[in-house]
This record gives sequence, structure tokens and C-alpha cells, in this order.
Amino acid sequence: MWLKLRLYLIMTVMFAIIYGLVVFAANLAGLGNLGGFYFYGILASVMLFIQYMIGPKMVEWSMSIRYVSEQEYPALHRMVTDLARDAGIPKPKVGIARMPIPNAFAFGRWAKDGRVCVTEGIMNLLNERELRAVLAHEVSHLKHKDVAVITMISVIPMIAWYIAWSSLFSGGRERGNAVLIGIAAFAVYLITNLLVLYVSRIREYYADEGAVKLGNGPHHLASALYKLVYGSARVNKDSLKPIEGMKAFFANDPSRAAYEIRELSQLDLDGSGTIDANELMALQTRPVKVSTTDKIMEMLSTHPNMLKRIQRLSSLQGASAY
Repeated sequence: MWLKLRLYLIMTVMFAIIYGLVVFAANLAGLGNLGGFYFYGILASVMLFIQYMIGPKMVEWSMSIRYVSEQEYPALHRMVTDLARDAGIPKPKVGIARMPIPNAFAFGRWAKDGRVCVTEGIMNLLNERELRAVLAHEVSHLKHKDVAVITMISVIPMIAWYIAWSSLFSGGRERGNAVLIGIAAFAVYLITNLLVLYVSRIREYYADEGAVKLGNGPHHLASALYKLVYGSARVNKDSLKPIEGMKAFFANDPSRAAYEIRELSQLDLDGSGTIDANELMALQTRPVKVSTTDKIMEMLSTHPNMLKRIQRLSSLQGASAY
């Protein structure tokens, strides 16, 4: 419930900020100049709509995705089918991304256009229950329409950016007012961009919770995330460059894996390479320390700090018997 309240609050703040920017621009530049705002608002909306429509093809191309049949991957299809049924959504297409980075992701424009994909690197890394938990996380993203939510709120910083750009580099007799509008719009762009990232991090927590509600033990998802971090840290850094712009789709941020392994080393108490139910339960009472650097990195990331994320999963321990 608290996650929903935070999401609604942030989205309210986002639209309140852009409303305030409109009022500010109107007061400084006069009502006649509001036409410029509407122009940039429409332009940003059209660009986002085009991106939203062609996005799946861009993801498929960037991730080297091949959609697979039930005959090729029966176990993978069975898990996705069961999870989609339990989530109450149409079964998404199932694909394999030809890349060594161990991960999974979901995307699509609407309910019947959903796609759930796993990378080649994840197939031999996770056991069946861990893989099912990760797939449940991705199915939850589709159920909650996260792609649509992020796309919708992303229009606000985009509008602010266009206003800032046009105002700061425009000429004319009202140059002074235009500069003030541009500076205000640029500040709004920076703030709202951080808020979009914050919403993205909330959606990750929400998808983790959704995975548990779909019948997966929190420790299975925690163990899977733990393995994904270590698996990503072992991958050659050159493998990360082609997907740098797409990492927001992943279950975790592979580019932060090298930093996160230092914090996560304290979780695997028995050195088994997994996180069992008892190890996750221990996090409920153990203090978690996150460095100032990691807190700053988290603010600039689409994903929550992994140590905090796994600790939150510990609060859900016992919610599923799977």
C-alpha cells in the first residue's frame, strides 16, 4: 500500500510541477506566449508516442531477440503461461536474447502485445524456482503497465527541456523574461528527471512484491538477484556497452554489479552462492549500511540499491510458501 501511495504522490507532484511551470511562464511572458508551451508539449507528446509505438522493434534489435516456440523451450513457456494466467493477463511472447549478460526483461505496448525475454546468460545460472521468480517479476511489470506509466511521466521532463532550450536561446525584446523561463524550465527538467528515475525504482519494488504475490518465495527472488549481480560482474565490460541505453528494462542494473558485489558479500552467510530463507530472514533484524556514494548512485539509477532491495524482500518472507 505504501508503494502505491508513494507512486501516486510522486505522479501528483510531477503534474503539479509542470502546471506551476505553465503558470510561471504565463505570468512572465504573457498569455500569448503560452502557444509556445503548447507547441512543445504537443511535440514532446508526439515524439513519445512514436517512441512508444516503435519501441518494441528497437528493443528487439538492440537485444538480439529471437522468439522461441513451446517445442524449443517447453519449461520456459510453461512458467510464463502459468504466471500470466495467475496474473490475469494474456500470455506474452517468449524470447531469448543472444547476449552473455545474465538477465531478463519485459516490454510491450499494451496487454496483448506483452513480451517476456531471458538472456542466454541466465539460463544456466539460475535454478527453476529462481528463474520462475525472475519471470514473475517481469510478468508483474506487464500487469502493472509499467512501460506505459514511465512513458507517460517521461513527457514532463521532455516538455521542460524543450521550453528551457527554446527560451535560453531565443532572442527578441523579451529576452530577460525568456532567460528566467529557461532557467526555471531547466531546473524543472533536472528535478522531474530525478522523479522519473525515482518512479522507476518504485516500480522495481512493486514488481518484486508482485512476484511474491504470484506464489514465489521471497528468498528465491533474492537468491536470483544475488546471482544476477555476481554473474553480471563477471561479464566482460565490452558486453555492456551495446545495451547501455536499454538497461532500464533489466531485472537489475548490470552496469552497477561491480559496485554491488561488495555490499552483497555479507548476505551469503554459508558461502553457498545462494540466499536461503534463513539468510533472508536474518536481514529483518540486521542493520543495512549503504555508503553515501551508493546513495548518490541510486538517485541517478533506474533500479534501487540491491542491498536495500533484498532487505525489503526479507519483510515479505513468509508471504509465499512456494
